[in-house]
Amino acid sequence: MTAGADAADTGAAGTGAAGTGTGIRRVSSGGPWEEAFGYSRAVELPNGLVLVSGCTSVVDGRIAEGGPYEQARTAFGVAIKALGELGLGVEHVVRTRMYITHVRDADEVGRAHKDLFGDVRPAASMVVVAGLIDPSLFVEAEVEAYRGGAR
Repeated sequence: MTAGADAADTGAAGTGAAGTGTGIRRVSSGGPWEEAFGYSRAVELPNGLVLVSGCTSVVDGRIAEGGPYEQARTAFGVAIKALGELGLGVEHVVRTRMYITHVRDADEVGRAHKDLFGDVRPAASMVVVAGLIDPSLFVEAEVEAYRGGAR
């Protein structure tokens, strides 16, 4: 749990979820930049909206092998795992954002998105950016989910 978290406010599975006494729940995945930059992997608001921070293919401090398709699958997997900590799944996803470092990767990243979210069909954006925090990363993904009402 996050320092100063209100245990009665957590209600989420796993040790990564923490409350703040405001009805907001936060999940930490232990990613390398969460502590250094001061952010949570996911934040659930009392109205049931869940915001997942940008996820890359960094797992256990290392960049996962593979090209844009594999990195996108891994990045979305990090986001889906954070949703799972809050008791949500892919079916709850309502919006995704994909940041890619080269337009040539759009089809592969889009294919990974379709493989994961094709049945859910969330609102989605894909944006080409100049770069990510590590030059060997091809994609960063954000996810928003909705629980379907207030907790």
